[in-house]
Amino acid sequence: MKYVLVTGGVVSGLGKGVTASSIGVVLKACGLRVTTIKIDPYLNTDAGTMSPFEHGEVFVLDDGGEVDLDLGNYERFLDIKLTRDNNITTGKIYQSVINKERRGDYLGKTIQVVPHITDEIQDWIERVAMNPVDGKEGSPDVCVIELGGTIGDKIFLSHNDSGILDAGDIESMPFIEALGQFSYRVGPGNFCLVHVSLVPVLNVVGEQKTKPTQHSVRGLRGLGLAPDILACRSTEPLEENVKAKLSQFCHVPVSSIINLHDVTNIWHIPLLLRDQRAHEAILKVLDLQFVGKVPREPKLVEWTERASKFDKLKATVKIAMVGKYTGLSDSYLSVLKALLHASVAMGRKLVVEWVPSCDLEDSAAKETPEAHKKAWKLLKGAEGILVPGGFGDRGVQGKILAAKYARENNVPYLGICLGMQIAVIDFARSIMKLPGANSTEFDPDTMSPCVIFMPEGSKTHMGATMRLGSRRTFFHATACKSAKLYGNARFVDERHRHRYEVNPEMVPEFEKAGLSFVGKDESGRRMEIIELPGHKFFIGVQFHPEFKSRPGKPSPLFLGLIAAASGQLETLLQPSSNIVNPNPMPRFPIPKKTIYHAKKPLDSLVNGYFANGNVIHT
Repeated sequence: MKYVLVTGGVVSGLGKGVTASSIGVVLKACGLRVTTIKIDPYLNTDAGTMSPFEHGEVFVLDDGGEVDLDLGNYERFLDIKLTRDNNITTGKIYQSVINKERRGDYLGKTIQVVPHITDEIQDWIERVAMNPVDGKEGSPDVCVIELGGTIGDKIFLSHNDSGILDAGDIESMPFIEALGQFSYRVGPGNFCLVHVSLVPVLNVVGEQKTKPTQHSVRGLRGLGLAPDILACRSTEPLEENVKAKLSQFCHVPVSSIINLHDVTNIWHIPLLLRDQRAHEAILKVLDLQFVGKVPREPKLVEWTERASKFDKLKATVKIAMVGKYTGLSDSYLSVLKALLHASVAMGRKLVVEWVPSCDLEDSAAKETPEAHKKAWKLLKGAEGILVPGGFGDRGVQGKILAAKYARENNVPYLGICLGMQIAVIDFARSIMKLPGANSTEFDPDTMSPCVIFMPEGSKTHMGATMRLGSRRTFFHATACKSAKLYGNARFVDERHRHRYEVNPEMVPEFEKAGLSFVGKDESGRRMEIIELPGHKFFIGVQFHPEFKSRPGKPSPLFLGLIAAASGQLETLLQPSSNIVNPNPMPRFPIPKKTIYHAKKPLDSLVNGYFANGNVIHT
């Protein structure tokens, strides 16, 4: 097994996750099987209970793991399926060591950070790296490891104002020590360290500065790790004299200094690595340059075509994203990526209109009239509306109003998780004339509980107690749009993350009033997909289709939304259309009768999409 460690220095947010993913893409394109591991030094066991404002979205895996959003990057770039063990946290490591100590596994030893914590980290990496993630048998060839946080920051202590070079985040120290030991454990030729750093340009001077990277590398070496390759982030391509200076002071060959400058879209990053022969530098360190006597060369034709296609897009499609975390795009990263995948597939340039759901509410008209007016203007100017998942009652009434507007004005609508539930609430209030209809999440005493807490959920523990991971949804009406989008499959497997569900006791009333529940779980009592017959495109799903969208295999439901918003839905739904089915199962012809299953068994380019300027992104 070969290992590539990706670390970061100077500042956070440099794009270590995208760099690690792109390295994986290039190595995979060279014919190697690649797996990935993300190390997050925080004390949480997983990301499940963290606010999106703290750490971006929570990405959900097939096995129900709630993990860092970078694992979403890995899955999308490499088209692999990871497990919760591919995300290592300080909480998981300490929990494992304490459990072993309680069992007596350490035979009465004094448990210490070194060697017990560091050994556990190394053992975890070795164990998880051997697990196949690409659907094939046998172990992968290379494991790409990303260490979260920054290395080599200057920390000022209250009793010492001179500053010390440290790991940036103090909780990172055991991982840095473990990885230093690990490089010796696996031996030369099996470990390659790629350090991502920043080469800024001061506006006053106008030249690229190397000192931040020099200090970062010095701090890295002081902690027992020496970089084999430098990946330098910059706004413009690095000048040759800057590379020479970095080589001289960081003791890294010029051929191993890779420049990751700003590009028009994220899919250019693997191409940048290829064009600068980064694969040769990495494969040389790992002693994997040749297959027999033939040098490995990355085959990235599909990536090249996709990146080029994106740059050439002219016609736009405008989607209103209605949520309460619109101040941080990473809160909806997978949704944005799924929209991007679908829009490129449909030949449209994506424009995202961020609509804070709170600003749509009637109370905002009095408290913040300008924001209220602007929010409704954005919503009414959109060609499609998407309400993503979320928790809590803040902004819920605004989301309900957005669903109502889409329903009444025949605007394409896609509701995900909570977005489906609020569409049901709107239908109950507006069509079924139940003004008090609500979810028990927002009103526990509602007389018309159309959304209820799931029986198997826990009200005392929050972490990992939701309905999580891949679950099967059976289509109960194969002539519906969602079934057609999934290629007339009998069922689909999609990922879930929710505590509340549509009240099954009220389903007959909803169906009598005209709302179709076209997808249900294997029991037939849990509602998974709703559709509004006669509407251009009005679909709500309890699951999260964004988590399985890939650049080359867009989510069918996102394809449907973009197609409907751009006037291409009828063409997309034609049998001859090349629609992606996420399940490796054969399609079947649409029968004449409905099948029922048994109840048992932007103004500026922002990271690949265009935004309306409400938010600043980096």
